[in-house]
Amino acid sequence: MLLIKGKVHKYKDNINTDEIIPAKYLNTSDYNELAKHCMEGLDTNFVKKVQKGDILVAGRNFGCGSSREHAPVAIKFCGISCIIAESFARIFFRNAINIGLPIIETKEISKIDSGDDLEIDLQKGEIKNITKNNEIYKIQPYPEFMQKIISKGGLINYLKNDKKFCS
Repeated sequence: MLLIKGKVHKYKDNINTDEIIPAKYLNTSDYNELAKHCMEGLDTNFVKKVQKGDILVAGRNFGCGSSREHAPVAIKFCGISCIIAESFARIFFRNAINIGLPIIETKEISKIDSGDDLEIDLQKGEIKNITKNNEIYKIQPYPEFMQKIISKGGLINYLKNDKKFCS
């Protein structure tokens, strides 16, 4: 899980949680139902274009707006394996990591285009753009504890597997 490969779907700055999952769908706790409406407030064809493992790339302040955890859940369950953005809203960042959805902050997003094929190594701290002659973009490697949370599929699973929390 620390090596991610997928095709890019790129969007703008300031994508808010209402664009990610419109409020009218928040009355369900069914993750698969939420996934059917992912990014509907911004791109009604998004879920039709996404293949399992694809990567979402956006600009600054991704996930701004309300603190609803439905937003990263919808993204993860529609098949997106990772989000790359110039910056994230603080609560969105925490919610994403807590559900085991890898997210990466980098200024290199201008070099990445929709349709590019990427390979991301969270442990080494690099993004390889396969489409662009294997260009490498350095990123901050994930700290060991975050690698463990992501590899376990989220904070709850991480804690369930940690003997000091489950004795």
